[in-house]
Amino acid sequence: MPVVFRWNGYRFHFYSDEGDPCEPVHIHVRKGRDNAKFWLYPEVTVAYNRGFSSREQSELARVVEQHREEIERVWNDHFA
Repeated sequence: MPVVFRWNGYRFHFYSDEGDPCEPVHIHVRKGRDNAKFWLYPEVTVAYNRGFSSREQSELARVVEQHREEIERVWNDHFA
């Protein structure tokens, strides 16, 4: 499970086995028992949310948007 970055106690990561065929670029976010998945394209959107408040979810989407290039680079390096 490659961790792309950490921010304020949240872990932003993806799994090495992302389906067959591989799912499009996305990022999982976890803090404690709460977790969510965000699609990066065509715009950052929530695929699912388990436990984060709507305020947290909005802030996490903003953080994902700010790190989109980094996430995509790490994803492409990992799956290349």
